[in-house]
Amino acid sequence: MLRSIVYFCILLLTWGQPLTAQNLTVATVTRPPFSMVESGGDTGFSMELLEALSKRLNWNYSVSRQEGFSDMLSLVRSGQADLAIANISITAARETEMDFSHPIFESGLQMMVQAEDVREPSLLKALLSWDLAAAIGIAFVLLLGGGMLMWGFERRAQPYFDRPLKEAWFPSFWWALNLVVNGGFEERVPRTPIGRMFGVMLVVSSLFVVSVFVAKITAVMTVDAINGSVNSVNDLYGKRVGTIHGSTAAGFLDRREIDYNSFDGLTELLDAFEAGNIRVVVFDAPILSHYSSHQGSQFGRTVGAVFLKENYGIVFPEGSPLVEDVNRALLALREDGTYDAIYRHWFGSRN
Repeated sequence: MLRSIVYFCILLLTWGQPLTAQNLTVATVTRPPFSMVESGGDTGFSMELLEALSKRLNWNYSVSRQEGFSDMLSLVRSGQADLAIANISITAARETEMDFSHPIFESGLQMMVQAEDVREPSLLKALLSWDLAAAIGIAFVLLLGGGMLMWGFERRAQPYFDRPLKEAWFPSFWWALNLVVNGGFEERVPRTPIGRMFGVMLVVSSLFVVSVFVAKITAVMTVDAINGSVNSVNDLYGKRVGTIHGSTAAGFLDRREIDYNSFDGLTELLDAFEAGNIRVVVFDAPILSHYSSHQGSQFGRTVGAVFLKENYGIVFPEGSPLVEDVNRALLALREDGTYDAIYRHWFGSRN
């Protein structure tokens, strides 16, 4: 009889367990657009995903918002927080100390430079450059010289060139210019042997002259576009670069032996960038994109492609029993469209 009562009590406890809401402590850090505070409430992609998970798993949770990323992870390592969520990159080093959920976001690193350092190519600026002016001047001298030489060879054989020196310079220049651009005048073909040889030389050299003009304009526009700016990781050497201490971006810069200024948090990093103390920020692509398109639009522009692709995940203390439940819930949220709806709300449609 006593054994039956014990079994009955165990059955009641087991049956009632899923109906009992779990009370959890969730650590996070301010990282727009993943986790932030607006109108006194927690919001952002990660926080909205957390809310969806809590409804599916019957959680009650309280948010412990930390000043620094390392403080957030320390709460998880010590077991003071049941989990942490923000823009937490899944790395091998962190996996040795904590457990991660399935990926919740695909990200990577990107560069952001001062808005004034981003230069768009300008055709007008290229046309007014000293390099192009010098090229035009040289071409003018060559055409005038070639035309006058042809005048000297042909003035007694070709009626077009039969004129005195003081009147010959412009018709001769005009003849050479038309020869280069249009292939010459059919009715003004050179008649002397040396004139004909020289005319052929001018036609052949015209191909070179035209290609020089095109190449010069292209080169001036390209140089103007990239001068003083950053377009790839290789351009970071010698620049005033900044990132957050202990981040995956810091690890990447260390491996590439790129000198950088290290900051404790995102606020300090962006303050230094806005003050002009650093010219380039290397950090998580979605965070830099959100900053440059919102509150930092007047200060910075993201440049280059996203590199060092990485995934964000939810992190738990090592051996946490919550991991499997969360992974199953994440799969369910993807299957029923909840995850996609949250993603579109914060980032638009995925490619």
